[in-house]
Amino acid sequence: MPMEFLLFGLLAVLLVFMIFNTRKRTKQMKAEQEEKATKTVPGAKVLLQGGIYGTIVSYDPEDLDTPALVEIAPGTIIDVHSQAILRVVEPKDAVVEAPVDATDEPALDESVAPAVETPEETRARLERDADDK
Repeated sequence: MPMEFLLFGLLAVLLVFMIFNTRKRTKQMKAEQEEKATKTVPGAKVLLQGGIYGTIVSYDPEDLDTPALVEIAPGTIIDVHSQAILRVVEPKDAVVEAPVDATDEPALDESVAPAVETPEETRARLERDADDK
């Protein structure tokens, strides 16, 4: 008999925990959706569900059935469903590198190691190429 009460007590505790945890998660998801809605404004950089980055040109948070207009390249604007916007991309702070000490490893010879182009340099080069055409 006492074992049955122990099992019912354990079941009741698990049930209360599940209800509490579900409510907490629901509240957290709602807060995330509201934060995303406030950040989704024209001019914001976004990541779409398909892995495409772009900038919002037009977005109606009231009518989610109206397509959002996203510019994925200069002059290229696509219509996407508002739910296709996965997240707003936050700009990362510039990384400050520590000064190099003379006792550190010697720098690689650039003639041996190829230069790696940063994404910003790639975008700038592509924009220059597009302007030249």
